[in-house]
Amino acid sequence: MGLRINKFDRRASRVRYKLKKVSKGLPRLTVFKSNKYLYVQIVDDVKGHTILSVSTQGDSCNKFMEVSANGVTTNSRCNVTIATALGKSVAERAIAVGVTKVIFDRGGYAYHGCVKAIAEAARLNGLIVWVKVLVLQLLL
Repeated sequence: MGLRINKFDRRASRVRYKLKKVSKGLPRLTVFKSNKYLYVQIVDDVKGHTILSVSTQGDSCNKFMEVSANGVTTNSRCNVTIATALGKSVAERAIAVGVTKVIFDRGGYAYHGCVKAIAEAARLNGLIVWVKVLVLQLLL
């Protein structure tokens, strides 16, 4: 009986395999979603270390908390509004440490909702984010 790998892990490894073929040494902007929090890292695969990481967990996440129209703070730390703020924060920190171009690694998640909001917010705030589809179109 062999090891069974679930569908999410197969998708994630397939995405990372394709990204490594076209990344040409660019660092990866990776996304991880838990049931409560969002985590974003910029990883340098050439050197094998994490350049920076930002998450909605801990005391520093209070700036990501959403205040709705009636003034009530929502308790969820994993929605599109907070993902947009997280993308903005990761873009600002990346530019501060000297990273201007990254390739977006969505992992096994669909490019939709929070994952898409992180990539677009980072792109709007000055970080050049390449998604695999865009990279393949540039190479053809």
